[in-house]
Amino acid sequence: MSLLNHQLELLAPARDADIGIAAIHHGADAVYIGAPAFSARASAGNSLKDIERLCKEAHRFNSKIFITLNTILRDDELEDARQMAWDVYRAGADVMIVQDMAFLQMDLPPIQLHASTQTDIRTPEKAKFMQDVGFSQIVLARELTLPQIKAIHDVLDMDRCKLEFFVHGALCVAYSGQCYISHAHTGRSANRGDCSQACRLPYHVTDAQGRFIAHDKHVLSMKDNNQSENLAALVDAGVRSFKIEGRYKDMAYVKNITGHYRVLIDELIESRQYSADPERPPLARASSGNTTLYFTPNPEQNFNREFTDYFVQGRKEDIGAFDSPKNPGIVLGEVTATGTNWLEVQPYDKAAVLHNGDGLCYYDLQKELVGVAINRAEATAKKGVWRLFPKDPMDGFRDLRAGMVINRNRDMDWVRGLDKTSSERRIGVWAEFAETPQGFELKLTDEDGHTAIAALACAKELAKDAVRNDASLRDNLGKFGATAFEVLNLQLNLSQAWFVPASSINALRRDAVAALEQARLDAYQRPTRLAAVEPPVSYPEDSLTYLANVYNQQAHDFYAKHGVKVIEAAYESHEELGEASLMITKHCVRFSMSLCPKQAKGVTGVQGTVKAEPLMLINGSEKLTLRFDCKPCEMHVVGKMKKSVLNQRVKEMAESPITFYKTRP
Repeated sequence: MSLLNHQLELLAPARDADIGIAAIHHGADAVYIGAPAFSARASAGNSLKDIERLCKEAHRFNSKIFITLNTILRDDELEDARQMAWDVYRAGADVMIVQDMAFLQMDLPPIQLHASTQTDIRTPEKAKFMQDVGFSQIVLARELTLPQIKAIHDVLDMDRCKLEFFVHGALCVAYSGQCYISHAHTGRSANRGDCSQACRLPYHVTDAQGRFIAHDKHVLSMKDNNQSENLAALVDAGVRSFKIEGRYKDMAYVKNITGHYRVLIDELIESRQYSADPERPPLARASSGNTTLYFTPNPEQNFNREFTDYFVQGRKEDIGAFDSPKNPGIVLGEVTATGTNWLEVQPYDKAAVLHNGDGLCYYDLQKELVGVAINRAEATAKKGVWRLFPKDPMDGFRDLRAGMVINRNRDMDWVRGLDKTSSERRIGVWAEFAETPQGFELKLTDEDGHTAIAALACAKELAKDAVRNDASLRDNLGKFGATAFEVLNLQLNLSQAWFVPASSINALRRDAVAALEQARLDAYQRPTRLAAVEPPVSYPEDSLTYLANVYNQQAHDFYAKHGVKVIEAAYESHEELGEASLMITKHCVRFSMSLCPKQAKGVTGVQGTVKAEPLMLINGSEKLTLRFDCKPCEMHVVGKMKKSVLNQRVKEMAESPITFYKTRP
């Protein structure tokens, strides 16, 4: 079944099937995971056997599995990708997330299609087009504001197409699908799942005259996304699927962050349970059951570059992690003393406990983040002071001295807690135990309305102690601990105090549970493919540059069918050999460094002195030009493809050439 208008979907990432199953148990309504190939996270592929195992566990709770087949494809890869689509469908997958429009030209299984964030959906016109060609859910650009999201929502038919939005995790500084620096410098294409992450490197920033504006700053590195405070506003704007980034992240991250948003979304649903406001109607979760967490989620405990809500509430100055792309952790306390092989730290929280294996860090005098791995932690005689023995020699820690503020970015107690069973997910059932002419039966009805009955044929025997017998029956019938179910109510419909052996009751309960599990699986309906509008609708523009990422003839034919007259080949085709925009981003270095002419407007003594001239980014021998398009308030990172990249790809391009019209035919 497709996502309904009143349902909210929590969509969690999974590097592998085990992490995906953990996400389901921690409250995910859906999980997205990589296929064996053609995934935008090249090293996060999964076998069909593991995908099938994950699907079976998810479907127990009416949770869905989304498969990412979201790279751009060469012509020689199309048939393999088509076969992969059929393979994941046969494995039980519910949805395919795709970027390449070639998929819409293929003979695909009847699987629902979602438009990847790589398709760069920023406008109502583009969103409406994606709906009309057959996408049931579209992943919006992370850079959108609430009014922009609402404007997109207002042009869509929400019975046909839902909005999905990233609410947590690492941020690509470029509009997704609009970054080619990795390919230009290394031959590793971000659009083919192999990004080299040039955005996390340090750069010198100079002006057009060569004057330094910044030294060794990570000016393209963003803080991590965190929309915890904006969930209600995003719902009001039209978002129904809330996506957590992180297909490279570990089990602890997925457990913690999924649990965190599960709590927040459940609170939001509960707050509107009895709403009579037509603008804010009651909401529901998109899958079955309730999740109980055995820990208190805390996003600060996982790797992060500090947090931002990016552009959702408008442009802000503090979105960048310019000092370091590493995890600064949570402020712990101050260094009180150092020795030859130790340091002493006094936490601000006197109740804080430090552990062997903890990770600490601090900023040195150059504002570089320095990590300190702790071998041994000992409480001292001084109340609240800990003596710590690092793994590495003390003389390697720059500027570490008394008075330095120190953070903790790995709490081993927290890590060990999440290594254990940290949640359970249960589907509520009503149980009815009744006598029959042949013996007894147990009827189970779950919260979704599915029913199962198991029968026990036996002679009836009166109990010697009616009160104890009733208690024993209820106790044995209610033992659902190892199952996915919990009893909300147990009703005994008996004319007499019949004695039934515990072994018989246990067998009856197991049979009923198995029958209910099967009934749920039999009733499970995978979401269906949305039919494209006929005749084919027109694309919002009649020409496409390399920014459209068209890398094969099928994708070309798709756009031609929808009225596009000029179609350039993708950047990876090596037809764009001169200077080009290697990254387009809403982030603006000039704005972040208070050099924006709009910031200076009206300021006495400043107006007219701030120039809209280009800036340079320098990392070793690498040089990139920053140009600023002030009307849409965007920044272009401009550069050329390296000769070494051109040379290494000559053979490949000769085997699979691609040439489209750059001018009107």
